[in-house]
Amino acid sequence: MKHALNTLLFACLSLAFIAKAQAENPTFLQIPELTVAPDRADWTYAVGDPISFTVSLNAHGNPLNDVELSYRVGPEFYEGNSQTATLSDGRFTFQADPLDQPGFLRCIATVTIDGKSYSAKATAAFSPEKIRPTQTEPADFDSFWNGQLESLKKIDLRPLKTPYSELNTPGANVYKVRYQSWGKLNGEAPFYGVLTEPNKEGKFPAVLQVPGAGVRSYSGNVELAEAGFIAFQIGIHSIPIDLEGDVYPNLRYAGLHNYWAYNLNDREEYYFRRVFLGCVKALDVLTSHPNWDGETLIVYGGSQGGFLSIVTAALDKRVTGLVANYPAYCDVTGTLHDRAGGWPKMFNYERYRHEDMIATTAYYDGVNFAKRLTVPGSFAFGYNDTVCPPTSMYSAYNVITAPKDLTIQVDMGHGPSDAFRDETFQRILRIAGQK
Repeated sequence: MKHALNTLLFACLSLAFIAKAQAENPTFLQIPELTVAPDRADWTYAVGDPISFTVSLNAHGNPLNDVELSYRVGPEFYEGNSQTATLSDGRFTFQADPLDQPGFLRCIATVTIDGKSYSAKATAAFSPEKIRPTQTEPADFDSFWNGQLESLKKIDLRPLKTPYSELNTPGANVYKVRYQSWGKLNGEAPFYGVLTEPNKEGKFPAVLQVPGAGVRSYSGNVELAEAGFIAFQIGIHSIPIDLEGDVYPNLRYAGLHNYWAYNLNDREEYYFRRVFLGCVKALDVLTSHPNWDGETLIVYGGSQGGFLSIVTAALDKRVTGLVANYPAYCDVTGTLHDRAGGWPKMFNYERYRHEDMIATTAYYDGVNFAKRLTVPGSFAFGYNDTVCPPTSMYSAYNVITAPKDLTIQVDMGHGPSDAFRDETFQRILRIAGQK
């Protein structure tokens, strides 16, 4: 018994000693920070200019040494084979071959520390203002879309507006809205959205917010309503915006998976035909609002929504301005010409490389709508975007002849920072003439 008590006492003293030692000698969590940057602050060069990249590895502001680095460098999406180097004093600088034609050069760096991999990238522009589309323009592009718009006039809007009171704020009233537009095989189909309006008397400018890719619920844009806009945020899949449970994930990975490829071989029945027309029809909801000021009608969105903003503004002359962030579906044929093509990058896959499918995209590609813009537009994107490559976005931006401005956050990928969101709001105000 005495031996057992001594053993227990020894164990307790040992634990106490260990606990004291741990308290006096804490474990420091090291969080590596890997960055890549070219040697110009704006990451922008002229074709043929010399360029170097610097890879830096730090933890809490101090360099990490003697770490093996793996890196690739080349035109975006064609970065080539990996090379290796050892980081000395936390840095490695190397000269890269410049581009000999307009485009983007990307460096991707990777290190492995304690079994965990860390990656970073930087994408430098070479004469981006000279990038031109690879997409063709059909001779009957305008007649095709004029015919579609004429057919759309046959559809009675029949809007149904229902209070969405649980989302109301002191400065904004919120409503669910259903309206009719074209569906499949020239039939009708409902579209759904969320309308927000200022909770006060007066006449107000209007904003149509078109969605990014995917399948989801929507809750409207109260911020715009509180700032004095009538805002209408829509979905594009003819399903209600407030379904519960697993409906949206199930549709995303089943019935609406890769919707961007549905009927790609037929320009009349391609999925985005009804989407484009549904966006135009949404403008009827805004222009029929009794408190619309009758003058200002903005369309805005990001990614797929940036693309749809360009399309809607080009198709409907009621639109007075647009704000398009990192627009998708621009110059999707780039891949067929050995350069980065826009989302959804269908021609990365052999199964879509058929003449009829390639021909259909010419009627839907953002570059052919960008050429037809006549109203002021504000655009923004980042060089590090791998979803909507900057080559593809510049292909559309560079063919715009209407008044335009461009905001670049060079290190941004596909998704906005808080600062970028704030800047977008200011750009909407500016395009609407509120600033």
